[in-house]
Amino acid sequence: MEVFFFAMILPKIAIQGVKGSFHQVAAENYFSGAIEIVPARSFQGLIEMAEDSLQSDSAVMAIENSIAGSIMPNYLILLESDLHVVGEVYLRIGQNLMVSPGVKIEELKEVHSHHMAIQQSRKFFKSYPHIHLVETEDTALSAKHVSDNKLTEVGAIASLSASQLYDLEIIHPHIETVKNNFTRFLILSRDGNGEVRNGFNKASIHFKVAHGPGCLVKALKVLDELGISMSKIQSFPVVEKEWQYYFHCDIEFDTKEQFDEAITSMKMVTEMLKVLGVYKKGETII
Repeated sequence: MEVFFFAMILPKIAIQGVKGSFHQVAAENYFSGAIEIVPARSFQGLIEMAEDSLQSDSAVMAIENSIAGSIMPNYLILLESDLHVVGEVYLRIGQNLMVSPGVKIEELKEVHSHHMAIQQSRKFFKSYPHIHLVETEDTALSAKHVSDNKLTEVGAIASLSASQLYDLEIIHPHIETVKNNFTRFLILSRDGNGEVRNGFNKASIHFKVAHGPGCLVKALKVLDELGISMSKIQSFPVVEKEWQYYFHCDIEFDTKEQFDEAITSMKMVTEMLKVLGVYKKGETII
């Protein structure tokens, strides 16, 4: 009797950073079931992977942090791509000091991590002036470096997932100064949503108004009159025209009709308007 084995094809999700990064944690919390993580070394590389059907099915990209604010370049590379925002997730960022098994904090000479993780944890290290903090390109990559080289005088700041993946020991958990530190991640896809579906209550839009008195107010007044909440607005300079701006806006609505009317009305008072995505407001992962 012949026995056939079929390999399960897992959805490929592109992330920024190596495995064990906070991007991976966000991806695993958003997607139900098993997934295959496809790492990208940069956000531009992430976008390129997401645009290539041979490399990934979807992507997860950080867009803003509750402490550091917007990741400005990511708005621009998203706008220039053909990708759609199809979801979001808010992830609490916990920074952990991890070392090779058995190493004590007194033995450390250096601790490596991404500059944001270092900034978020700098107050902790004031009690350990013998430790030199070294900025790297990625939290999880720093953990991998410690693990791969079996370093005993170098530690890393990274996620719980990174410590588990690279067999490192967390000697001080949650060393971040501000505990309510969250990063918002967007879920990106090559396929748009088509029509607004039931349960969709949020959208990301990009628009430009004429350069004149009250033009922006007219656009925003549309949202106010329809009872639509604006949860985010971000301006970007128009490179070709000094002191003129594009605007990225995240809006929350109750019904499809409310959203459709808002877009129709805003197009009448803007020079351009692009819907980047319509999706369900994301969950907060503690």
